[in-house]
Amino acid sequence: MTVPLVDLKAQYLSIKEAIDEAINHVITRANFIQGEEVALFEREFARYCGVKEAVAVSSGTEALRLALVACGIGQGDEVVTTPFTFIATAEAISQVGASPVFVDIDPITCNLDPKKVEWAVSKKTKAIIPVHLYGRPADMDGICAVARKYNLKVIEDAAQAHGARYKGKRVGTFGEVACFSFYPGKNLGAYGDAGMLVTNNAAIAERVRLLRDHGRKEKYEHLYVGFNSRMDTIQAAVLRVKLMYLDRWNARRRVLASVYRGLLRDLDLFVPPEDTHYESVYHLFVIRTPLRAHLRRVLRAAGVDTGIHYPIPLHLQPAYRHLGYQIGDFPESERAAREVLSLPLYPELPEDQVHRIAGIIARAGAPSSEVVLRD
Repeated sequence: MTVPLVDLKAQYLSIKEAIDEAINHVITRANFIQGEEVALFEREFARYCGVKEAVAVSSGTEALRLALVACGIGQGDEVVTTPFTFIATAEAISQVGASPVFVDIDPITCNLDPKKVEWAVSKKTKAIIPVHLYGRPADMDGICAVARKYNLKVIEDAAQAHGARYKGKRVGTFGEVACFSFYPGKNLGAYGDAGMLVTNNAAIAERVRLLRDHGRKEKYEHLYVGFNSRMDTIQAAVLRVKLMYLDRWNARRRVLASVYRGLLRDLDLFVPPEDTHYESVYHLFVIRTPLRAHLRRVLRAAGVDTGIHYPIPLHLQPAYRHLGYQIGDFPESERAAREVLSLPLYPELPEDQVHRIAGIIARAGAPSSEVVLRD
């Protein structure tokens, strides 16, 4: 039996009637751009996150880019962030003319290490972008303390952390702005690209609303040179349905993660620990092992899909060669890139399959001496 890393078809079938009705409603009314579902979803998501403002945009990357623009960050500025994330985090910084300055991760959480952030702050630094990687909140107390000391903006990259909590408070409520992605595979996923910017700053929200729609105030009156970054009405309609299930789905992810943890904890692997200060939503369940290539082959042979998030840290990406970073500059990020392995985890995954996957891992053992460990 094949077990996919994520099964979007199974999720659709579980809520098919409501999804089809929502999509058909938009098609019947033919209001595909800035339809009423967009504004309704903004209000509902803001209420869910516990913030005053939410602005729907076309992707999580656009949310980051517009957040940086709205915070006045641009040419010649520096933004501190992690090299162990999807490239969109740094890409948005580059797109506004600023430079990403990387700081190594905490080896346990794989999130930005606040103890190292202060070392990277310069006179050009304007903001910090922590990433709530894999659905686990970053250390926001430590990061916000550095931001306050140096008067820096905090822009949360919450693309993988819909509904996660840090010390009882939803992520997305700690910084000046937070950015979410609704890429289809996310805990709250659209049926295409979509994103959201949330904030308690009404001025930032208003500026982003204009910027996302060509800087437009009225139909042919443009206050800014803006972007075409609007969320499609159909995506908003889909996301409104799915938002009603998000807490239930996240709770199921935590149950399955707990089962994995119990079955794998005595093996020679790093298994993500629980922490009373954090409430992860387990967008991904990621173990670590230096024998990753061998374990992937064993799982693949047994019909189990896995993923690597992420195999090349950003400071070693060809796109960022011009920044001058070298191998060894961020050893924890580089080690994580060699060792991380994402196991199947989604709300519809049967618990007996978790037991099966854990059993395969337990029986995998070490590779024979002639096996060359390469990904």
